[in-house]
Amino acid sequence: MEQQAIEVKGLRKTYAGGKKQAPKEAIKGLDLTIPAGTIFGLLGPNGAGKSTLINILAGLVKKTDGQVVIWGFDQDVNPRQSRAAIGVMPQEINMDPFFTPRAALETQAGLYGVPKSERWTDEILDLVGLSDKAEAYARNLSGGMKRRLLLAKALVHRPQILVLDEPTAGVDIELRAMLWRNVRKLNEQGMTIILTTHYLEEAEEMCDEIAIINHGELIVRDTTANLLGRMDRKALVVEPRAPAPGQIALPDGVSMEARPGGRLAFTYARNKTAAEDILDAIRAAGIEIRDVATEQPGLEEVFVSLTSNQ
Repeated sequence: MEQQAIEVKGLRKTYAGGKKQAPKEAIKGLDLTIPAGTIFGLLGPNGAGKSTLINILAGLVKKTDGQVVIWGFDQDVNPRQSRAAIGVMPQEINMDPFFTPRAALETQAGLYGVPKSERWTDEILDLVGLSDKAEAYARNLSGGMKRRLLLAKALVHRPQILVLDEPTAGVDIELRAMLWRNVRKLNEQGMTIILTTHYLEEAEEMCDEIAIINHGELIVRDTTANLLGRMDRKALVVEPRAPAPGQIALPDGVSMEARPGGRLAFTYARNKTAAEDILDAIRAAGIEIRDVATEQPGLEEVFVSLTSNQ
């Protein structure tokens, strides 16, 4: 059987209410498995329960009910082993401003009980591009460098699973590219990556599989390719050699949109219309085609379609 990095069964979390507030059920009987060795996207709108799930996995929030198994260790039976198997890069920047990156990593390693002979502080600093800032105070680091340090801290105990909670929020393009290079490198070395992000194009590009949750429930879990294939709509973009002479007798259900540069975009349902039928109609209208391309819906459209009715 395929090894699972994470197994969640019947997970529930209810936050106690206050004097004027009813109890809040953040996670409602969630079942989820995450295969080892994958880059797995955990997506959902704000308030969907993603952060609660991550905090439960990290041992920061106590679940109300259900079972959580991390790298084969039941969280209730082997809490220390399950926590040691996972590293979390949080969304919020939280670090001692008077620690240097090297001191922060050494302290973090000590908290995890990593012997000095097994620490890899210099390698981590090099991996995240902080070698030249190893002795600088954290308070003097830029926002991007602080995010690199958060990633470094999550790696000190060599976890089998790395959780990235909105890792590129507010960072520049260069840092984002560097982060994804490092993530791919870690994944190629066997580390399982769990990614939450609101930049859905990142999830589309990076993730092997994706789970979408909303209101504490699993909406869908599938490969990225299969999720993208759920949207039947497609567009055929044509660049004519000359401006279109007039009306085009298009097949039923096909719409046309004029785009800059004289291009024409024809939107159609793949299960009802073939692209060749649209091209035949264009040629029949006396239009010579200079170039043609297709556009498929992205993960954002899939995400909206699955969560808008929840």
